[in-house]
Amino acid sequence: MSEPGSRQRNARLSLVADQPLEALDAALRSLEPQLIATLRDLVGTPSQNIPPNGEEAACQRKVATALRELGWEPDVYDLTEVASLTAHSEFRPGRSYANRPNVNARKKGSGSGRSLILSGHIDTVPIDTPVEWTRSPWGEDLEESRLYGRGAWDMKAGVAMNLTVLRALHLAGIRLKGDLTFETVVDEEFGGANGTLAARVRGYLADAAVIGESTGFCICPAQRGGRTAHVTLFGPGGILGEQQVRTRVVDQLQHLLSRVEAFQERRKRRVAVNPYFASSSEPFAVWVTNIATGKWGWVQPLTVPERCQVEIYWQAMPEESQEDVEREFHEWLRDTVAARPELFPVAPSVQFPMRWLPGCSIPLSNPLVVEFSAVAEACGAQTRVEGLDAPSDMYIFQKCFQIPALMWGPEGGGAHQADEYVDIPSLVESTRVLAHFVCRWCGAESAR
Repeated sequence: MSEPGSRQRNARLSLVADQPLEALDAALRSLEPQLIATLRDLVGTPSQNIPPNGEEAACQRKVATALRELGWEPDVYDLTEVASLTAHSEFRPGRSYANRPNVNARKKGSGSGRSLILSGHIDTVPIDTPVEWTRSPWGEDLEESRLYGRGAWDMKAGVAMNLTVLRALHLAGIRLKGDLTFETVVDEEFGGANGTLAARVRGYLADAAVIGESTGFCICPAQRGGRTAHVTLFGPGGILGEQQVRTRVVDQLQHLLSRVEAFQERRKRRVAVNPYFASSSEPFAVWVTNIATGKWGWVQPLTVPERCQVEIYWQAMPEESQEDVEREFHEWLRDTVAARPELFPVAPSVQFPMRWLPGCSIPLSNPLVVEFSAVAEACGAQTRVEGLDAPSDMYIFQKCFQIPALMWGPEGGGAHQADEYVDIPSLVESTRVLAHFVCRWCGAESAR
Protein backbone atom coordinates (compact mmCIF):
# COMPACT_ATOMS: atom_id res chain seq x y z
CA MET A 1 0.00 0.00 0.00
CA SER A 2 1.32 3.43 -0.87
CA GLU A 3 1.68 6.13 1.73
CA PRO A 4 -1.09 8.75 2.12
CA GLY A 5 1.12 11.50 0.75
CA SER A 6 1.83 9.41 -2.32
CA ARG A 7 -1.87 8.83 -2.91
CA GLN A 8 -2.53 12.56 -2.69
CA ARG A 9 0.23 13.33 -5.19
CA ASN A 10 -1.11 10.69 -7.60
CA ALA A 11 -4.63 12.07 -7.26
CA ARG A 12 -3.37 15.57 -7.93
CA LEU A 13 -1.47 14.40 -11.02
CA SER A 14 -4.56 12.56 -12.28
CA LEU A 15 -6.66 15.65 -11.77
CA VAL A 16 -4.23 17.77 -13.75
CA ALA A 17 -4.22 15.21 -16.55
CA ASP A 18 -8.00 14.65 -16.65
CA GLN A 19 -9.34 18.07 -15.81
CA PRO A 20 -8.94 19.62 -19.28
CA LEU A 21 -10.74 16.70 -20.99
CA GLU A 22 -13.52 16.65 -18.41
CA ALA A 23 -14.04 20.36 -18.91
CA LEU A 24 -13.85 19.84 -22.67
CA ASP A 25 -16.61 17.22 -22.61
CA ALA A 26 -18.79 19.44 -20.46
CA ALA A 27 -18.27 22.29 -22.92
CA LEU A 28 -19.08 20.07 -25.89
CA ARG A 29 -22.33 18.91 -24.30
CA SER A 30 -23.40 22.48 -23.66
CA LEU A 31 -22.51 23.46 -27.23
CA GLU A 32 -24.58 20.80 -29.00
CA PRO A 33 -27.49 23.19 -29.74
CA GLN A 34 -25.04 25.77 -31.07
CA LEU A 35 -23.35 23.13 -33.23
CA ILE A 36 -26.67 22.40 -34.94
CA ALA A 37 -27.58 26.09 -35.16
CA THR A 38 -24.21 26.89 -36.74
CA LEU A 39 -24.66 24.17 -39.33
CA ARG A 40 -28.18 25.32 -40.18
CA ASP A 41 -26.96 28.89 -40.54
CA LEU A 42 -24.12 27.85 -42.85
CA VAL A 43 -26.36 25.61 -44.97
CA GLY A 44 -28.92 28.40 -45.16
CA THR A 45 -26.31 30.75 -46.60
CA PRO A 46 -25.63 29.91 -50.27
CA SER A 47 -22.00 29.32 -51.16
CA GLN A 48 -22.38 27.59 -54.49
CA ASN A 49 -19.37 27.06 -56.72
CA ILE A 50 -20.43 27.68 -60.33
CA PRO A 51 -17.22 27.76 -62.37
CA PRO A 52 -15.57 30.01 -63.21
CA ASN A 53 -17.32 31.99 -60.47
CA GLY A 54 -18.61 31.33 -56.97
CA GLU A 55 -20.65 32.86 -54.18
CA GLU A 56 -18.76 31.92 -51.04
CA ALA A 57 -18.32 35.45 -49.62
CA ALA A 58 -21.44 35.61 -47.42
CA CYS A 59 -20.64 32.31 -45.74
CA GLN A 60 -17.03 33.32 -45.23
CA ARG A 61 -18.12 36.53 -43.51
CA LYS A 62 -20.11 34.46 -41.02
CA VAL A 63 -17.10 32.24 -40.36
CA ALA A 64 -14.88 35.27 -39.79
CA THR A 65 -17.43 36.77 -37.38
CA ALA A 66 -17.56 33.53 -35.39
CA LEU A 67 -13.77 33.55 -35.10
CA ARG A 68 -13.68 37.15 -33.90
CA GLU A 69 -16.27 36.32 -31.22
CA LEU A 70 -13.81 33.74 -29.88
CA GLY A 71 -10.96 36.21 -29.78
CA TRP A 72 -9.27 34.87 -32.90
CA GLU A 73 -8.01 37.25 -35.58
CA PRO A 74 -9.16 35.95 -38.97
CA ASP A 75 -7.08 36.54 -42.06
CA VAL A 76 -9.69 37.17 -44.77
CA TYR A 77 -7.96 37.44 -48.12
CA ASP A 78 -8.57 37.16 -51.85
CA LEU A 79 -6.57 34.51 -53.63
CA THR A 80 -5.28 37.22 -55.97
CA GLU A 81 -3.43 38.71 -52.97
CA VAL A 82 -1.29 35.60 -52.47
CA ALA A 83 2.14 36.28 -53.88
CA SER A 84 3.52 33.60 -56.23
CA LEU A 85 0.30 31.55 -56.14
CA THR A 86 -0.12 31.61 -59.91
CA ALA A 87 3.49 30.50 -60.35
CA HIS A 88 2.90 27.27 -58.40
CA SER A 89 2.77 24.16 -60.58
CA GLU A 90 -0.57 23.10 -59.04
CA PHE A 91 -2.33 26.40 -59.66
CA ARG A 92 -5.14 26.03 -62.17
CA PRO A 93 -5.96 29.16 -64.20
CA GLY A 94 -9.36 29.98 -65.60
CA ARG A 95 -11.26 30.65 -62.34
CA SER A 96 -12.44 34.03 -61.10
CA TYR A 97 -11.90 34.83 -57.43
CA ALA A 98 -13.68 38.16 -57.21
CA ASN A 99 -15.46 38.33 -53.84
CA ARG A 100 -14.43 34.75 -52.97
CA PRO A 101 -12.05 35.05 -50.00
CA ASN A 102 -10.27 32.39 -48.01
CA VAL A 103 -10.45 32.60 -44.21
CA ASN A 104 -7.50 31.52 -42.05
CA ALA A 105 -6.79 32.07 -38.37
CA ARG A 106 -3.97 30.84 -36.14
CA LYS A 107 -3.84 30.63 -32.35
CA LYS A 108 -0.31 30.41 -31.04
CA GLY A 109 0.40 27.73 -28.46
CA SER A 110 2.75 27.87 -25.51
CA GLY A 111 5.49 26.54 -27.78
CA SER A 112 6.05 23.00 -26.52
CA GLY A 113 3.49 21.10 -28.64
CA ARG A 114 2.90 20.03 -32.22
CA SER A 115 1.01 22.26 -34.64
CA LEU A 116 -2.20 21.32 -36.42
CA ILE A 117 -4.49 22.66 -39.17
CA LEU A 118 -8.26 22.14 -39.09
CA SER A 119 -9.27 22.59 -42.72
CA GLY A 120 -12.55 22.69 -44.59
CA HIS A 121 -13.95 24.00 -47.86
CA ILE A 122 -16.90 26.37 -47.68
CA ASP A 123 -18.07 26.01 -51.28
CA THR A 124 -20.76 23.59 -52.40
CA VAL A 125 -21.95 22.23 -55.71
CA PRO A 126 -25.08 23.97 -57.08
CA ILE A 127 -28.50 23.06 -55.70
CA ASP A 128 -29.75 22.15 -59.19
CA THR A 129 -29.97 18.38 -59.61
CA PRO A 130 -31.57 16.07 -62.21
CA VAL A 131 -33.93 14.76 -59.50
CA GLU A 132 -36.14 17.21 -57.63
CA TRP A 133 -35.50 17.95 -53.97
CA THR A 134 -38.23 16.72 -51.62
CA ARG A 135 -36.89 18.87 -48.77
CA SER A 136 -35.53 22.38 -48.55
CA PRO A 137 -31.95 22.72 -49.81
CA TRP A 138 -31.37 25.53 -47.28
CA GLY A 139 -31.22 23.63 -43.98
CA GLU A 140 -34.84 24.19 -42.98
CA ASP A 141 -35.69 20.51 -42.51
CA LEU A 142 -34.46 18.56 -39.48
CA GLU A 143 -36.15 15.17 -39.44
CA GLU A 144 -35.31 12.03 -37.48
CA SER A 145 -31.85 13.32 -36.56
CA ARG A 146 -31.07 14.27 -40.15
CA LEU A 147 -30.44 17.84 -41.24
CA TYR A 148 -31.09 18.28 -44.96
CA GLY A 149 -29.65 20.84 -47.33
CA ARG A 150 -26.99 21.57 -49.91
CA GLY A 151 -23.62 21.24 -48.24
CA ALA A 152 -25.10 19.78 -45.05
CA TRP A 153 -22.77 16.80 -45.41
CA ASP A 154 -20.27 18.02 -48.01
CA MET A 155 -18.91 19.78 -46.08
CA LYS A 156 -20.47 22.45 -43.95
CA ALA A 157 -20.92 19.82 -41.24
CA GLY A 158 -17.12 19.65 -41.10
CA VAL A 159 -16.86 23.44 -40.88
CA ALA A 160 -19.41 23.52 -38.05
CA MET A 161 -17.48 20.71 -36.35
CA ASN A 162 -14.21 22.64 -36.56
CA LEU A 163 -15.78 25.85 -35.25
CA THR A 164 -17.35 23.94 -32.37
CA VAL A 165 -13.97 22.49 -31.42
CA LEU A 166 -12.60 26.04 -31.13
CA ARG A 167 -15.60 27.09 -29.05
CA ALA A 168 -15.24 24.09 -26.75
CA LEU A 169 -11.56 24.78 -26.14
CA HIS A 170 -12.40 28.39 -25.33
CA LEU A 171 -15.34 27.52 -23.07
CA ALA A 172 -13.34 24.84 -21.22
CA GLY A 173 -10.47 27.25 -20.61
CA ILE A 174 -7.98 25.01 -22.39
CA ARG A 175 -4.74 26.41 -23.71
CA LEU A 176 -2.92 24.39 -26.34
CA LYS A 177 0.83 23.89 -26.32
CA GLY A 178 1.09 23.69 -30.11
CA ASP A 179 -0.20 26.19 -32.68
CA LEU A 180 -3.72 25.56 -34.01
CA THR A 181 -4.79 26.87 -37.42
CA PHE A 182 -8.40 27.03 -38.60
CA GLU A 183 -9.31 27.56 -42.23
CA THR A 184 -12.24 27.61 -44.61
CA VAL A 185 -11.16 27.66 -48.25
CA VAL A 186 -13.00 28.38 -51.47
CA ASP A 187 -13.17 26.52 -54.78
CA GLU A 188 -12.75 22.88 -53.80
CA GLU A 189 -15.61 21.54 -55.89
CA PHE A 190 -15.39 20.95 -59.65
CA GLY A 191 -11.81 19.80 -59.40
CA GLY A 192 -10.70 22.92 -57.60
CA ALA A 193 -7.79 23.05 -55.20
CA ASN A 194 -6.63 26.65 -55.58
CA GLY A 195 -8.12 27.71 -52.25
CA THR A 196 -6.24 25.05 -50.30
CA LEU A 197 -3.11 25.76 -52.32
CA ALA A 198 -3.35 29.49 -51.61
CA ALA A 199 -3.48 28.93 -47.85
CA ARG A 200 -0.30 26.84 -47.97
CA VAL A 201 1.53 29.32 -50.21
CA ARG A 202 0.46 32.14 -47.86
CA GLY A 203 2.34 30.36 -45.09
CA TYR A 204 -0.27 28.40 -43.17
CA LEU A 205 1.75 25.24 -42.57
CA ALA A 206 1.81 22.78 -39.67
CA ASP A 207 2.99 19.39 -38.45
CA ALA A 208 -0.31 17.81 -39.54
CA ALA A 209 -3.80 18.58 -40.85
CA VAL A 210 -7.29 17.17 -40.34
CA ILE A 211 -9.80 17.95 -43.08
CA GLY A 212 -13.45 17.84 -42.05
CA GLU A 213 -14.67 16.01 -45.15
CA SER A 214 -17.75 13.79 -45.37
CA THR A 215 -16.09 10.46 -44.59
CA GLY A 216 -19.01 8.56 -43.10
CA PHE A 217 -17.28 8.36 -39.70
CA CYS A 218 -14.14 6.82 -41.22
CA ILE A 219 -10.58 7.90 -40.58
CA CYS A 220 -9.26 8.49 -44.10
CA PRO A 221 -5.50 8.97 -44.57
CA ALA A 222 -5.81 8.21 -48.29
CA GLN A 223 -7.90 9.23 -51.27
CA ARG A 224 -8.35 7.96 -54.76
CA GLY A 225 -7.46 10.15 -57.68
CA GLY A 226 -9.92 11.12 -60.37
CA ARG A 227 -9.93 12.02 -64.06
CA THR A 228 -12.76 13.36 -66.18
CA ALA A 229 -12.76 13.23 -69.98
CA HIS A 230 -15.16 14.69 -72.51
CA VAL A 231 -15.24 12.57 -75.66
CA THR A 232 -16.97 14.21 -78.64
CA LEU A 233 -18.31 12.02 -81.44
CA PHE A 234 -18.94 13.37 -84.95
CA GLY A 235 -21.25 12.06 -87.65
CA PRO A 236 -23.80 13.00 -90.31
CA GLY A 237 -27.11 14.45 -89.09
CA GLY A 238 -30.42 15.43 -90.59
CA ILE A 239 -33.76 13.70 -90.85
CA LEU A 240 -34.03 12.67 -94.53
CA GLY A 241 -33.76 8.94 -95.19
CA GLU A 242 -30.82 9.09 -97.58
CA GLN A 243 -28.70 10.62 -94.83
CA GLN A 244 -29.21 7.75 -92.40
CA VAL A 245 -25.95 5.89 -92.85
CA ARG A 246 -24.31 3.63 -90.25
CA THR A 247 -21.89 6.27 -89.10
CA ARG A 248 -24.30 8.26 -87.01
CA VAL A 249 -23.13 9.42 -83.61
CA VAL A 250 -25.81 7.26 -81.99
CA ASP A 251 -24.17 4.19 -83.53
CA GLN A 252 -20.75 5.39 -82.40
CA LEU A 253 -22.17 5.98 -78.94
CA GLN A 254 -23.59 2.48 -78.72
CA HIS A 255 -20.20 1.01 -79.60
CA LEU A 256 -18.33 3.30 -77.21
CA LEU A 257 -20.59 2.41 -74.29
CA SER A 258 -20.19 -1.30 -74.99
CA ARG A 259 -16.43 -0.90 -74.48
CA VAL A 260 -16.47 0.96 -71.15
CA GLU A 261 -16.32 -2.28 -69.18
CA ALA A 262 -13.23 -3.28 -71.18
CA PHE A 263 -11.53 -0.09 -69.99
CA GLN A 264 -12.31 -1.01 -66.41
CA GLU A 265 -10.99 -4.54 -66.90
CA ARG A 266 -7.81 -3.20 -68.48
CA ARG A 267 -7.21 -1.09 -65.38
CA LYS A 268 -7.79 -4.07 -63.10
CA ARG A 269 -5.09 -6.04 -64.90
CA ARG A 270 -2.54 -3.22 -64.90
CA VAL A 271 -2.89 -1.51 -61.52
CA ALA A 272 -2.47 -2.98 -58.05
CA VAL A 273 -5.11 -2.18 -55.44
CA ASN A 274 -3.79 0.07 -52.69
CA PRO A 275 -4.34 -1.56 -49.26
CA TYR A 276 -6.50 1.36 -48.12
CA PHE A 277 -9.01 0.35 -50.82
CA ALA A 278 -8.87 -3.41 -50.41
CA SER A 279 -12.49 -3.54 -49.25
CA SER A 280 -13.79 -1.19 -51.93
CA SER A 281 -16.67 -2.65 -53.94
CA GLU A 282 -15.42 -0.88 -57.06
CA PRO A 283 -11.70 -0.19 -56.75
CA PHE A 284 -11.40 0.75 -60.43
CA ALA A 285 -14.60 2.69 -60.96
CA VAL A 286 -15.28 3.87 -64.50
CA TRP A 287 -18.54 5.73 -64.95
CA VAL A 288 -20.34 7.42 -67.82
CA THR A 289 -21.64 10.52 -66.04
CA ASN A 290 -23.24 12.49 -68.87
CA ILE A 291 -24.37 12.08 -72.46
CA ALA A 292 -25.48 15.12 -74.43
CA THR A 293 -26.36 15.90 -78.04
CA GLY A 294 -27.26 19.52 -77.46
CA LYS A 295 -30.74 20.99 -77.79
CA TRP A 296 -32.08 18.64 -80.46
CA GLY A 297 -35.39 17.03 -79.56
CA TRP A 298 -36.04 19.32 -76.59
CA VAL A 299 -36.34 22.93 -77.76
CA GLN A 300 -35.59 22.37 -81.45
CA PRO A 301 -37.25 20.01 -83.98
CA LEU A 302 -36.50 16.31 -84.13
CA THR A 303 -33.38 15.38 -86.07
CA VAL A 304 -30.43 13.01 -85.98
CA PRO A 305 -27.62 14.78 -84.08
CA GLU A 306 -24.33 15.57 -85.76
CA ARG A 307 -22.30 15.35 -82.59
CA CYS A 308 -22.54 13.80 -79.17
CA GLN A 309 -20.51 14.51 -76.08
CA VAL A 310 -19.87 11.73 -73.56
CA GLU A 311 -18.44 12.45 -70.13
CA ILE A 312 -16.39 9.60 -68.67
CA TYR A 313 -15.07 9.68 -65.12
CA TRP A 314 -12.69 7.16 -63.63
CA GLN A 315 -10.72 6.85 -60.43
CA ALA A 316 -7.07 6.14 -59.81
CA MET A 317 -5.00 4.63 -57.06
CA PRO A 318 -2.69 6.87 -54.98
CA GLU A 319 0.41 5.52 -56.72
CA GLU A 320 -0.73 6.33 -60.27
CA SER A 321 0.63 9.27 -62.24
CA GLN A 322 -1.29 11.57 -64.53
CA GLU A 323 0.80 10.48 -67.49
CA ASP A 324 0.05 6.78 -66.99
CA VAL A 325 -3.65 7.37 -66.39
CA GLU A 326 -4.12 9.51 -69.48
CA ARG A 327 -1.97 7.29 -71.70
CA GLU A 328 -4.07 4.27 -70.74
CA PHE A 329 -7.28 6.13 -71.57
CA HIS A 330 -6.05 7.24 -74.98
CA GLU A 331 -4.90 3.69 -75.77
CA TRP A 332 -8.33 2.35 -74.86
CA LEU A 333 -10.09 4.94 -77.02
CA ARG A 334 -7.80 4.20 -80.00
CA ASP A 335 -8.50 0.49 -79.60
CA THR A 336 -12.23 1.19 -79.39
CA VAL A 337 -12.20 3.13 -82.67
CA ALA A 338 -9.91 0.58 -84.35
CA ALA A 339 -12.36 -2.22 -83.50
CA ARG A 340 -15.07 -0.56 -85.67
CA PRO A 341 -13.30 1.94 -87.94
CA GLU A 342 -16.26 2.12 -90.35
CA LEU A 343 -18.31 3.82 -87.62
CA PHE A 344 -15.91 6.73 -87.24
CA PRO A 345 -15.42 8.84 -90.39
CA VAL A 346 -14.01 11.51 -88.06
CA ALA A 347 -11.90 10.55 -85.08
CA PRO A 348 -13.41 11.42 -81.68
CA SER A 349 -11.89 14.39 -79.89
CA VAL A 350 -10.93 14.35 -76.20
CA GLN A 351 -10.79 17.18 -73.69
CA PHE A 352 -10.09 17.12 -69.97
CA PRO A 353 -12.42 19.77 -68.48
CA MET A 354 -11.15 19.51 -64.90
CA ARG A 355 -7.70 19.35 -63.38
CA TRP A 356 -6.07 16.01 -62.74
CA LEU A 357 -6.71 15.20 -59.08
CA PRO A 358 -4.11 12.68 -57.95
CA GLY A 359 -4.66 10.15 -55.24
CA CYS A 360 -2.53 10.28 -52.14
CA SER A 361 -1.88 8.43 -48.90
CA ILE A 362 0.26 8.35 -45.78
CA PRO A 363 1.27 5.09 -44.05
CA LEU A 364 -0.85 3.49 -41.35
CA SER A 365 2.19 3.87 -39.11
CA ASN A 366 2.23 7.65 -39.42
CA PRO A 367 1.78 9.23 -35.96
CA LEU A 368 -1.22 11.20 -37.22
CA VAL A 369 -3.08 8.00 -38.11
CA VAL A 370 -1.93 6.08 -35.04
CA GLU A 371 -2.86 8.81 -32.58
CA PHE A 372 -6.15 9.77 -34.21
CA SER A 373 -7.19 6.10 -34.17
CA ALA A 374 -6.20 5.82 -30.52
CA VAL A 375 -8.24 8.88 -29.59
CA ALA A 376 -11.28 7.62 -31.49
CA GLU A 377 -11.05 4.28 -29.69
CA ALA A 378 -10.64 5.99 -26.31
CA CYS A 379 -13.77 8.03 -27.06
CA GLY A 380 -15.69 4.82 -27.78
CA ALA A 381 -16.20 5.66 -31.45
CA GLN A 382 -16.93 2.70 -33.72
CA THR A 383 -14.89 3.81 -36.68
CA ARG A 384 -12.42 2.30 -39.15
CA VAL A 385 -9.40 3.39 -41.16
CA GLU A 386 -9.72 3.29 -44.93
CA GLY A 387 -9.29 5.42 -48.03
CA LEU A 388 -11.86 7.89 -49.30
CA ASP A 389 -13.42 6.63 -52.53
CA ALA A 390 -13.21 10.05 -54.15
CA PRO A 391 -10.64 12.72 -54.99
CA SER A 392 -10.29 15.87 -52.94
CA ASP A 393 -7.75 18.60 -52.22
CA MET A 394 -5.97 16.57 -49.52
CA TYR A 395 -3.17 15.86 -51.98
CA ILE A 396 -2.11 19.51 -51.70
CA PHE A 397 -1.15 18.86 -48.08
CA GLN A 398 0.43 15.44 -48.57
CA LYS A 399 2.13 15.68 -51.95
CA CYS A 400 2.86 19.37 -52.44
CA PHE A 401 3.83 20.39 -48.90
CA GLN A 402 4.67 17.05 -47.20
CA ILE A 403 2.13 17.72 -44.43
CA PRO A 404 0.59 14.51 -43.07
CA ALA A 405 -3.17 14.84 -43.44
CA LEU A 406 -6.31 12.79 -43.00
CA MET A 407 -10.00 13.34 -43.48
CA TRP A 408 -12.58 12.90 -40.74
CA GLY A 409 -16.27 13.64 -40.75
CA PRO A 410 -19.74 12.44 -39.80
CA GLU A 411 -22.16 10.09 -41.49
CA GLY A 412 -24.69 11.31 -44.01
CA GLY A 413 -25.70 10.91 -47.63
CA GLY A 414 -26.68 12.56 -50.89
CA ALA A 415 -23.52 14.55 -51.51
CA HIS A 416 -23.90 16.38 -54.85
CA GLN A 417 -27.47 15.04 -55.07
CA ALA A 418 -30.96 16.05 -54.03
CA ASP A 419 -31.91 15.69 -50.36
CA GLU A 420 -28.33 15.79 -49.12
CA TYR A 421 -28.24 15.28 -45.37
CA VAL A 422 -25.98 14.82 -42.36
CA ASP A 423 -26.62 12.55 -39.40
CA ILE A 424 -26.68 14.78 -36.32
CA PRO A 425 -25.69 12.20 -33.64
CA SER A 426 -22.74 11.23 -35.82
CA LEU A 427 -21.77 14.91 -36.14
CA VAL A 428 -21.88 15.33 -32.35
CA GLU A 429 -19.65 12.29 -31.86
CA SER A 430 -17.28 13.32 -34.66
CA THR A 431 -16.85 16.70 -33.00
CA ARG A 432 -15.99 15.12 -29.65
CA VAL A 433 -13.37 12.84 -31.20
CA LEU A 434 -11.78 15.73 -33.06
CA ALA A 435 -11.71 17.95 -29.97
CA HIS A 436 -10.00 15.21 -27.95
CA PHE A 437 -7.51 14.65 -30.75
CA VAL A 438 -6.62 18.35 -30.92
CA CYS A 439 -5.80 18.24 -27.22
CA ARG A 440 -3.68 15.12 -27.63
CA TRP A 441 -1.81 16.24 -30.73
CA CYS A 442 -1.13 19.83 -29.70
CA GLY A 443 -0.95 19.19 -25.97
CA ALA A 444 -3.42 20.79 -23.57
CA GLU A 445 -3.25 22.60 -20.30
CA SER A 446 -5.70 24.59 -18.25
CA ALA A 447 -5.44 28.33 -18.86
CA ARG A 448 -7.30 29.09 -15.66
